[in-house]
Amino acid sequence: MPKQQPNTSQTNSGQGLLWLFGATLSVQGFGSAITEAGWNTSFGAAGLLRAAHVPEWGTLLVGCAGAALLATAARRRYAQGRAGCRP
Repeated sequence: MPKQQPNTSQTNSGQGLLWLFGATLSVQGFGSAITEAGWNTSFGAAGLLRAAHVPEWGTLLVGCAGAALLATAARRRYAQGRAGCRP
């Protein structure tokens, strides 16, 4: 049985979600870590993680997870563009 290609609308929505969650986690993680280090104020992800008794470096992990999602989205976008160029 031939392998079916995913629907383009499904692919685009999944790709969009990767970009959205990646950007959100990156801003929340790294932004919270910088704000907490510079101004000793917790907000967003840092505030929630402090309430859950997560160490200070937990916000950096959130930022790294966001960066990983952004890298995955970029790689898929690049692979999608390369696949479209083939004759």
